[in-house]
Amino acid sequence: MIELLLLVLLPLLGVLVPVFCRHWSRSSCAMATAVLPFAALALVLQLAPAVFAGDTLLLHLPWAQALGLLISLRLDGLSLLFVLLILGMGLLVILYARYYLAEKDSMPRFYAFLLLFMAAMLGVVLSNNLIQLWVFWELTSISSFLLISYWWHRADARLGARMALAITGFGGLALLAGVLLLGQVLGSYQLDVVLGKAAQLQQSNWYPLILVLILLGAFTKSAQFPFHFWLPNAMAAPTPVSAYLHSATMVKAGIFLLARLYPLLAGSDLWFLLVTLTGLTTLLVGAYLALFQHDLKGLLAYSTISHLGLITLLLGLDTDLATVAAIFHIMNHAIFKASLFMAAGIIDHESGSRDMRKLNGLWQFMPVTATLAMVASASMAGVPLLNGFLSKEMFFAETLHQDVLGALSWLIPVLATVAAILSVAYSARFIHDVFFNGQPRGLPKTPHEPPRYMRVPVEVLVALCILVGVVPHYVVGDLLAVASVAALAGPLPHYSLSIWHGFNLPLLMSMVALVLGICLYANRKHLFRFQAEIPSLNALTLFDQWFRQWVSKAQRLHQRIENGELQTYLSWLLMLMVLMLLLPLQQMGQFKGLKPELPADPLMFIAVLVAAVAA
Repeated sequence: MIELLLLVLLPLLGVLVPVFCRHWSRSSCAMATAVLPFAALALVLQLAPAVFAGDTLLLHLPWAQALGLLISLRLDGLSLLFVLLILGMGLLVILYARYYLAEKDSMPRFYAFLLLFMAAMLGVVLSNNLIQLWVFWELTSISSFLLISYWWHRADARLGARMALAITGFGGLALLAGVLLLGQVLGSYQLDVVLGKAAQLQQSNWYPLILVLILLGAFTKSAQFPFHFWLPNAMAAPTPVSAYLHSATMVKAGIFLLARLYPLLAGSDLWFLLVTLTGLTTLLVGAYLALFQHDLKGLLAYSTISHLGLITLLLGLDTDLATVAAIFHIMNHAIFKASLFMAAGIIDHESGSRDMRKLNGLWQFMPVTATLAMVASASMAGVPLLNGFLSKEMFFAETLHQDVLGALSWLIPVLATVAAILSVAYSARFIHDVFFNGQPRGLPKTPHEPPRYMRVPVEVLVALCILVGVVPHYVVGDLLAVASVAALAGPLPHYSLSIWHGFNLPLLMSMVALVLGICLYANRKHLFRFQAEIPSLNALTLFDQWFRQWVSKAQRLHQRIENGELQTYLSWLLMLMVLMLLLPLQQMGQFKGLKPELPADPLMFIAVLVAAVAA
């Protein structure tokens, strides 16, 4: 299946396209950039029927055979879902960025970085070899650093990119250690081999360490608590980057890893404890902090953290239906969150501000954009007849059928409802404070509707919010089924995508969340007053201070070692040589009594002697 290799290579080759369109018009550059990702999307749609039929498409190409390494790719239901998200969202972002970027911004450079990131993400989700997956994993960290720091002249962009690279890079090193240990325990790095060896791995004494290391990689990439702080500071990137990286790709890489390795790692008490509690904490922390953000993108960033926690919590519950709900919410979150980021970018682009304390009454200036943003916000809040409502109801249902915390397991559905209440409150704030609530205050320019085609990606995504909410079985039913089968590596449990399941406890939880969320927003002044009394921590400033301290320590160490004195260099060299000789010298006892043979040739002996004296 050489087509699998083309899925990665086509966007990678697209990195070169912007180089040739440096002097073209902006529209021509965008169209040329979109050609190869569009070809990759057409190719995967041709391969999709085989996946829907239950096949797993594999490609094995020899590489360094002496080391047991090969290029190995696989396309099953789970990777098909992510490939469609990566390519589909990527094409919408290419169109959106054409109108978002200013004339002074280098469009070819932006598109080159974007396609490099797209290729790296495709490599992650298509890899059938864990070492190969890790290589692409690190490439996503590097390419996201380039995208976040695209406006390199801004200090917040440089610091935000550096923070994202440091946190995800640390997680990447932990992931590498976990993958290497896993391969040693199971004797293979091939996913099609190791996914069937869950019992062997979990009986190993190395399992707890392997699980913790792999979870560190996944949690740092998907902004789980306590590593969540890098994501809001990555909002210094252009909005097309935020819409792409933080809804459908970058942060979803960690979620993908959890879903991909779910059949191998899940099923133990340690998995329950670590994944469930991390997801629950992230869900609550993100939802709470989102309510107090004044920056539109800041609110969306913390809401993203919360929804990522929701998905992680579902995977931690470790039931078949919870996994199906997690896959479903991956789809829904990508759709409504990308549309919201793009709507926030339009508001910023056409009004000159993202501060909700200034953005009031925009309904009268941009009614079409306002309508689109309100529908996407309602989906995020879980309003019925929208896609977010369906997956949240599945989420509520699964929190009711678990015993993770024993006698305290009732806390999980209660806290899930609290998080949903906060979700409704910050969604209501997004709608009311921006589009109603009086008149704009001190905006740099008079707001107005964006160029027609800048709004098209938002319209497509909002239409999907409605279609999935009304007729989910026809729109995403088959894709959800094959993706869930691949994640479970087993039979699909019975579930229903009907929009009406009668009056039940999950519906009651949804209604309680909607009513109390509106009430909470209406009385937000008390909560804002309480939050104002809590000392605030600026993660970006703290990280910058920490980073400068380590740079200073590294400089002092460097000056101590490389001080310009030859004697110092020779001392370090001799110390290293002695340390390296200690181990072989310990084995010298076996040569006791043996006499070394001197060179028989006198000329050879003289040559060795001269070399020794010269040394």
